Formats: sequence, structure tokens, C-alpha cells
Amino acid sequence: MAKVLTSRAENYAQWYNDLVIKADLAENSAVRGCMVIKPYGYAIWEKMQRALDDMFKETGHQNAYFPLFIPKSFFSKEAAHVEGFAKECAVVTHYRLMNDPDGKGVVVDPDAKLEEELIVRPTSETIIWNTYRNWIQSYRDLPIKINQWANVVRWEMRTRLFLRTAEFLWQEGHTAHATKQEALEETETMLKVYAKFAEEWMAMPVVQGYKTESERFAGALETMTIEALMQDGKALQSGTSHFLGQNFAKAFDVTFTNQEGKIESVWATSWGVSTRLMGALVMSHSDDNGLVLPPKLAPIQVVIVPIYKKLEELDQINGVADKIVAELKQLGISVKYDNDDKRKPGWKFAEYELKGVPLRLAIGPRDLQNGTCELARRDTLTKEIVPLEGIGSKAVSLLADIQSNIFKKALDFREANTTVVDDYEEFKKLLDDKGGFFLCHWDGSAETEERVKNETKATIRCIPLEGPTEPGKCMVTGKPSARRVLFARSY
Repeated sequence: MAKVLTSRAENYAQWYNDLVIKADLAENSAVRGCMVIKPYGYAIWEKMQRALDDMFKETGHQNAYFPLFIPKSFFSKEAAHVEGFAKECAVVTHYRLMNDPDGKGVVVDPDAKLEEELIVRPTSETIIWNTYRNWIQSYRDLPIKINQWANVVRWEMRTRLFLRTAEFLWQEGHTAHATKQEALEETETMLKVYAKFAEEWMAMPVVQGYKTESERFAGALETMTIEALMQDGKALQSGTSHFLGQNFAKAFDVTFTNQEGKIESVWATSWGVSTRLMGALVMSHSDDNGLVLPPKLAPIQVVIVPIYKKLEELDQINGVADKIVAELKQLGISVKYDNDDKRKPGWKFAEYELKGVPLRLAIGPRDLQNGTCELARRDTLTKEIVPLEGIGSKAVSLLADIQSNIFKKALDFREANTTVVDDYEEFKKLLDDKGGFFLCHWDGSAETEERVKNETKATIRCIPLEGPTEPGKCMVTGKPSARRVLFARSY
């Protein structure tokens, strides 16, 4: 009973929080707004890292690491950037503690004040572009394609595990190019990497598109995004890729000599995804019984549970299970044989269902006699009796089917909850009654965009790369509109 979750229908937000905690993904820490990522949650993040890191390296990127602390003066060099992050920055002012003269623990040593305050990085453009100035002199030094796996701090007041925390883990790519076209191509390439990862590993369909000017990353000329639809009808920005133009190069005096011998400023991009993807994974697929994990990201893809009454029965099952474990591992499947005698099979079934293990095998004495086992799928909650012979190939096939089935279910949900709307009053009503994605005409003005946001709490998630492109009239003002954009309420 301790594992029972609040249902999604009753309270979606509480269901999410219950699930993250009870499935041992993460918990709140003693530091307000920060989280502890527990081993099971971190194992999922490690699989995400591994897949993304391979994709980055396949596209010519290298990993590096830059300082956690950034001199405050660096943020003053790019006006839009500092304005965008000023209210979220944690500031280091002193470098030493001392014993309290009153004997009440420790206090900040007033004589240890820094000459210049340091900012705990909210993002690394400034420190990285200050570094690139030393690395780049000629066109021969370009392009530079660097990725960093790191933590960042953005001082959030209202936090939710994985979705919004004061400190979170992420990767941030920062590239330097000789031409505008090359930088634009890099921006699009990395967005497609994110989209491929979201759909092929996370089994989460996404809409690719451009952010409006008001929604762009601070300091960017263009921001591209992948937007996913959660089961409660809200959008989640799941990854962004930014064309920074020459803004940071000019701010930090990063120039190069081109092939004609002329001095030019470098062109830049940055792009990133974070542990917010963990929240997206939970909300995209999971149900009232617990996590539903795509096999490609499941820390345990197959769990084997013995069912027995006598120890001699367990000895026999152990021998068979060991062979199955070896066979599955040889096929590249992560498998766990849980013969811990401190827990009963029923408890184990509920626990692995809660943790989203894609396949569960149960083996008892009768199964040994018949050469069979009970096989349960987490995605459909169905069971079947299958032969032990050939169980490896059966598992490979089923895991692939589960991966595609989870994606199809999420895609069907998105399609059923994407609505084309032309009337503003209808839009407001459907937003409250149905939720989801809305494809609507917009006149392109920031004023109309702000009005919709203030009146409905819905924002333009993106201007889709694909989808309806027919001209029409703005649903709010009736003014001409070149194409439909994607509206939704969001996290």
C-alpha cells in the first residue's frame, strides 16, 4: 500500500510527484529547490547521456569542461544575455568562513570579500567565448565544436523535481564557425539530433520549429525547439538549439583571419538538453500503476522472478535462470534475476511494474516441468505463457515491439489532442475543456502574442518546420497571417 499512487485523473501534478519519489527516481534535498537524483533515476540519465554523447561525437563534436564560476563582468558584455539571466543568478561574494566570535558556529569572514563577484553558471556562453578568443586566430582554427556535460544553477522559486530545479544537470554545446551559413546548418543539425533522440530513444514524438522573438534564448538571433505534449495536455520544451550570430564573438572580441586575409568576427551556436528530459519521459508514457519506460532507456530491460515454496525448487529455478541471464546478456539485454528471499513474488511484481521494467519473466516448478515461463509486458499489462527455448530471440523481438508501441501510443495521443482553430473564443473554450496543441493563425505581432498569453496562459510553443502553411487571418485580430503556429499551455 505504501507504493499506491494518486491517479492522473484525480490530481496529475500529485501523480507525477508521487511517481518520481516512489519509483526511486529522485527526492527533494536539504537545499531548497534542489534535488537528489537516486541511483535508479541516475541510471536512466546515464543511458540518455550515453546515447546523446555518441550522437554528438558522430556529428563531429568533442567534450570539454569549463569553470563553474563566471566573473560578473563577463555578463555585462552581452546586454540581452545578462538581461535574460539577471534574476536567476546565484552570486559568490566571499571566499572564506570563520568561527563566530559569539561561539555560534561559523560566519562569513568579512575580510574575505572577492574583488569581483563570481556568478555560478546559469549557462556558459560568456566563459566559453572568453576562452575561444585564445583558441581562434585563423580560418584554419574553425570550426570549433565543443560540448560540455555539467551542472548549472538558475535560482527558481517554484520548483518541481526534474522539471524545474535551482540546480540541474545538462549538456551544452558551443560551436564557432567561419560563416553564417555554416552556423545556421549547425543549429538545424543539432535540433534534428535532439528530435531523433526524443523519438527513437525516448519514444516521445516532438514538433520541431522556431521560437518567436519573445521566446528566444537571451542573446540568440534564432532559437529552434522540440516541443512534446504531456498526458495532461500541456507542452514541454524538451530541447533547444540557438543561432547566436556574431553577438558573443563581438562582445568578447573573437575574430579570425579569413582566406582572403581579412579580419572577421566568428559565428556562433549553442544548444542543450537537461534532466528535464527525465520529467518528459515520466509524463509522456507512465500510467497509474507506475513508470512505463521505453526499453532503450530502461536500466533493467528484463527482470526474472522465481516463484517457489521449497528451497530445492529455488535451486532448480536458479540453474535455469542463470542460463537465461547469460543468453540475454549475450544479446545485449540488461537483465536482473531477483531471487532475494526477503521479498515475496507479489511484492516484486508490483515493484518492477512501478519502476517500468519493460518485460518480466516469472518461473515456477510447473514451468520447469513444461519448459515454459510467464512473460508480462509493462506497456500493455498483458501476460502470456511462452517456451523457455528461444526466450532470447523472443525478448529481443518484444523489446523492439514495446519501444515502437510506446511511441505509437504517444503519437496517437498527440494527434488526437492537436486541434486546428480559427476562432479566438473557440480557442479559449477548447483550451480549458480539452487542452493539447492548437494550430492557429497569428498576425506575427508581439502585442497579439502577449495578449493571448495574458488572457489564456497559452504561449506560442513554436512556428513548426512542418505542418499547415496556408495563409489565413489571425484568430485574434483578423489581420493577415502567413501560416499557422503552435499554441499550448506549458510547463
